[in-house]
Amino acid sequence: MIIFFPVIRVTLADMPEFPQPPFPENLACVIFDMDGTLAKSNDLIFASFNHVAAKYLGRTLSEQEIISLFGPPEEGSLGRILEERSVPGAMDDLCSFYEREHAGMASLHHGIDDILKFLANHGVRLAVFTGKGKRTASISLEQLEIAEYFDLVVSGSDVVRHKPHPEGIQRILSDFGVSPGQTLMVGDSVSDIVASRAAGVAVASVLWDCYDRDSVLREKVDFRFEQVAEMKAWFDSQFES
Repeated sequence: MIIFFPVIRVTLADMPEFPQPPFPENLACVIFDMDGTLAKSNDLIFASFNHVAAKYLGRTLSEQEIISLFGPPEEGSLGRILEERSVPGAMDDLCSFYEREHAGMASLHHGIDDILKFLANHGVRLAVFTGKGKRTASISLEQLEIAEYFDLVVSGSDVVRHKPHPEGIQRILSDFGVSPGQTLMVGDSVSDIVASRAAGVAVASVLWDCYDRDSVLREKVDFRFEQVAEMKAWFDSQFES
């Protein structure tokens, strides 16, 4: 029997109250989510899970069924629908498909490379905090040719407590030796917002590839951007002022 877990809607109401951080006056670190933020990769993710589902379950899954599996990295998600002994092989199949189809089904959002170059040139340290596992995160960073920009990548495989827990953000702050007040998190999901609030860092929500736009719009954030160019212009203005 296949059991699908419901999507857990975690909002700020579920978390303790945290002070609203101001914009970092001395911005030292920007943390980026990956899927939907840096990369246009949702179609590839859905196709990769359905490649496995077709082989191991004899059927494909709806996008909502796949989204309901999100939270842990891919191994954990596969463990929710497959027998435990099948997960290692299924994970290899998923990663092989993900790597093989990446060039045709995923891309860097236009203008993201300009933002990364701009921030790096201004001495801002860059990190990734993603829920995806280490294997798929590495594939995307290499194929999108942006790995060189990031001093640290924290994947879902690298933390015990996944988003919306702030463990990944806290690890980046500790490794970089920067304070929450010097840090900005950029992401496209409610879990990014909740994790940022819990870590005490400012959060910018981006909507250019958000699969749960309505839920994100209901949350209070420090900054919100509809387009990559809008965020680039905003960073420009911050460093000019």
